[in-house]
Amino acid sequence: MRKRLTAVAAIGGGLAVLGAGALAVAGVRALRRRAGQPGVAGLAGPPTTARWPGAGASGQPGNLRLRRGMSAVRLVARGGARYATSAPKLFAAAGEARQQLRQDLALQTAQDVAETLGAMKGVLMKIGQMASYVDDGLSPAVRRTLSRLQDSVPPMSAELAASVVRAELGMAPEQAFATWDPEPIAAASIGQVHRAITHDGRAVAVKVQYPGIAEAIAADLDNVALLRRMLRITAPSQDVDALIAELRERVLEELDYRREAASQALFADYYDGHPTISVPKIVAGLSTSRMVTSELAVGARFAELAGWPQAERDLASETIYRFVFRSLYELHAFNGDPHPGNYLFHGDGRVTFLDFGLVKHFTVGELRPLMQMAGSLCVRDDPEEFRRSMEIAGFLRPDAPLSTEMVVEHLAVFYATIRKPGRVTIDPDYATAVVRRFFDVRSPVAEYVSIPRSYVVLQRINLGLFAVMGELTATADWRSIAEEIWPFVLGPPSTPIGEAEQAWRSRRPVHTAPLI
Repeated sequence: MRKRLTAVAAIGGGLAVLGAGALAVAGVRALRRRAGQPGVAGLAGPPTTARWPGAGASGQPGNLRLRRGMSAVRLVARGGARYATSAPKLFAAAGEARQQLRQDLALQTAQDVAETLGAMKGVLMKIGQMASYVDDGLSPAVRRTLSRLQDSVPPMSAELAASVVRAELGMAPEQAFATWDPEPIAAASIGQVHRAITHDGRAVAVKVQYPGIAEAIAADLDNVALLRRMLRITAPSQDVDALIAELRERVLEELDYRREAASQALFADYYDGHPTISVPKIVAGLSTSRMVTSELAVGARFAELAGWPQAERDLASETIYRFVFRSLYELHAFNGDPHPGNYLFHGDGRVTFLDFGLVKHFTVGELRPLMQMAGSLCVRDDPEEFRRSMEIAGFLRPDAPLSTEMVVEHLAVFYATIRKPGRVTIDPDYATAVVRRFFDVRSPVAEYVSIPRSYVVLQRINLGLFAVMGELTATADWRSIAEEIWPFVLGPPSTPIGEAEQAWRSRRPVHTAPLI
């Protein structure tokens, strides 16, 4: 059985079970120091209620930080203990019996992860969401279990949701809307979604923030010692403090639903009338700092799309690809949460994009190095220019004692789909190769590369977008599609969607970054 199955026991890809015990001990010690506690007992048993820590919680921030941190530590400890107690059986078993034991252990751990993080919400649930769609040796049963974190986590009660609406709008949801459905249609890391009908007859989706989630997230982010240890295991070659700072800034932005509404309105306006990309429009009068109301969108979920014909999966993947990179190069914005729960599918390549809480906006100066790297390696085939572009952007240390050939070889996997024209399939093996290269600390290049803070969110392309497309075994001429979008090429349409998109673009202003 592949070793990466054990990664689930430590809440996410890259945290091996062998490191779980050390992480748990370090986490307990750090939490004790922060909270002034002499000791913590009771490291057994998953949560018995869907009421997440922080909802309606009282007490000092330090106590909340301790409770949430200990929930994560207990989860890790349970995973380590589960494998430790099963070690004799694994040692004694052989062949298919050993493989089945490992599968069962991984599934039990995945169920524990989904239950615990789904109940906790917040930052740690986001880590679990990433584990659910980054395929690095997880069995189908394990991934199905973790996928519950994408859109099927435990919701808050109808009364709690109504209390948020009442606090935000000054009236009960039944008064604010002509019709209000108290049963949520989706529950995510910081809020859940309800159907409603406005008084002017529009069907809408209302995202309501969990009460107390801001305090819970602040507690997660203040567990710096635990986060630092986790990140040093998952991204040992990176500037961990910069990663934490970027994580803090992005997640705290996500808590302000007014910002999310503004971002969604930006994308909805830009893609208005697009042949295959749809973004629900915001209802401004019913959106506040803890509520976002937008047009109700319906469609097939990712799990349904996975059962559609390959041609449909290819078209949907092309639309997702166009959305990500056209938004980046023309709108100068990146929706940094590309997990499967944020898409609705309608057939013929039509996709509705949801959840704009984690949007990163880029300056032209920040985008220019990305264009230079893609242009130098893929268009001009100039490795030395590629290396210089990486050094200028801060991805590679200027004095690195590495040959340019080594640098290109190390990073080539990230550009493999667009180095040359021709149809290429993004399969799970490719997605896994990207993840492994991202976390590869054994390469001599790893010591000299890092991710500048401005580009941390963009790594979700490598860890999220390609994982999603790999799950769909998406096939297309990605290089030709990229040339349509690259501001330094602006190539002709290469697919029927590209032709329809060109007609749409001809009817509206074109936003592009300066050519390099």
